[in-house]
Amino acid sequence: MKREQMTIRALYDTEKTMAGAYLAEYTYPWEVLPHIGEIIKKIGENLSEDEYDKRGADIWIHKTASVSPMATLKGPMILGKDVEVRPGAFIRGNVLVGEGAVVGNSTELKNVILFNRVQVPHYNYVGDSILGYKSHMGASSLTSNVKSDKTLVKVHGEEGDIETGLKKFGAAIGDYVEVGCGSVLNPGTVIGSHSNIYPLSSVRGCVNGNSIYKREGAVVEKEER
Repeated sequence: MKREQMTIRALYDTEKTMAGAYLAEYTYPWEVLPHIGEIIKKIGENLSEDEYDKRGADIWIHKTASVSPMATLKGPMILGKDVEVRPGAFIRGNVLVGEGAVVGNSTELKNVILFNRVQVPHYNYVGDSILGYKSHMGASSLTSNVKSDKTLVKVHGEEGDIETGLKKFGAAIGDYVEVGCGSVLNPGTVIGSHSNIYPLSSVRGCVNGNSIYKREGAVVEKEER
């Protein structure tokens, strides 16, 4: 994947998240990660009291959202229109969940932006990541956001490594991406839009858009229908 394909503009339709105007201020998705909390607070301050309930200092929940009483919620956080948060979900703070998204049973979120209609429905961990419109993570798939040696995360692209300057960076997942069950997205993974990741994959580096990732070294372009 070339650098131009890793940009926010290339990966996401920023009209599909209430954070779109803020994302447009950055070039690459990992540049946004240290600022998610402040972005949420800025958005929250301007949300309508007729549409959103405010709980505590920095938690805003749309009146149409369905939130299980067995979920744990910590701010800063916004749950958008028609969001579903299922039993056992653990939302740890700095989390923006877009309209119509599903946060499933025993799913844990930390420092993430979920675009509208994202589904993380079953036993997922998503940390320090951005998931694009209608992306879906299969059961037990997760983002690994810290390297085992605790060094700073690099993005491995065609034109060489990119230093992110971050100790924690999970994945930047484009619009309409399907991640198969039981897959692990290693730190600094970037997946282009409309791509599919086979179940039980361990993904490291970048996957071009409109691709099928079968295993390392076996990535094919989707055929046009």
